Amino acid sequence: MAGAVAAAGSAEQFHKLLHCPDRSLVVVHFWAPWAPQCAQMNEVMAALAREHSQVSFVQLEAEAVPEVSEKYGISSVPTFLFFKNSQKVDRLDGAHAPELTQKVQRHAAGAAPAAPAQEQLHARLSRLVNAAPCVLFMKGSPKEPRCGFSRQMVQLLQEHGVAFSTFDVFSDEEVRQGLKTFSNWPTYPQLYVHGELVGGLDVVKELAASGELDTICPKGQKLEDRLKSLINKAPVMLFMKGNKQMAKCGFSKQIIEIMNNTGVDYETFDILEDEEVRQGLKSFSNWPTYPQLYVKGELVGGLDIVKELKESGELLPVLKGEN
Repeated sequence: MAGAVAAAGSAEQFHKLLHCPDRSLVVVHFWAPWAPQCAQMNEVMAALAREHSQVSFVQLEAEAVPEVSEKYGISSVPTFLFFKNSQKVDRLDGAHAPELTQKVQRHAAGAAPAAPAQEQLHARLSRLVNAAPCVLFMKGSPKEPRCGFSRQMVQLLQEHGVAFSTFDVFSDEEVRQGLKTFSNWPTYPQLYVHGELVGGLDVVKELAASGELDTICPKGQKLEDRLKSLINKAPVMLFMKGNKQMAKCGFSKQIIEIMNNTGVDYETFDILEDEEVRQGLKSFSNWPTYPQLYVKGELVGGLDIVKELKESGELLPVLKGEN
């Protein structure tokens, strides 16, 4: 039906909609009912559906169909995936209505990005390569590299004690293709220091062998020292998906509501912004999930424990360090 947004309530429905024979482009919104930013983007998508009758638009509640969300690495909402001929061709994380509109228009037309879109991509790539003093664009993550070259690069940087952030080029096709042109470097991984391309694995190996890598790349705190510093950054620290203003998962939203009702000051850390912290803290605290609440550097627990403390009347004394 032209102008309508379909709902996928199961993996079977999702796959059926993905293989829609008469639609070349399928746009899927991974959303959650608790997130106001998703409601806004649903309205944007409904308007786009009326304008682009040849495009299939699908809503999928991320936490209700976890097997699909996990398959495509959905860790926050809203996230939009773009499919052509059942293959993922693009991705958009976050509530960015203008960017969603541009991507729909571009993919529906099947054309190369227009000049304004190219300029926006260039600006985005500039921000990404300058996101940290040392940034590695790789396939996968340091914990789960998805190619041998990326695995070797991570090992090499870690052996030399380099402090680096990473970006998974598999998570964003636009970045994956755009960075090749931006840097005039056709392969991955790519290492950047202070926004400048250093090179790929062979170049970094040569720098390591000559001793230059240690002078070029910033040294970081050991991860354990960094984690200790973070959990003690404030008397009450909450590690979550998103922040106080915009939680990006249902569990984080629930714990924020509980914390706000206590009246106790606390700070948050968005683990979606730092893969090293996200993975490292699980081992450091021996706690496999998020959110995680710390008081005076000690782990209190996750959402279930915080709920139990609230119900028993113990939460406020714990947050104030009286227990």
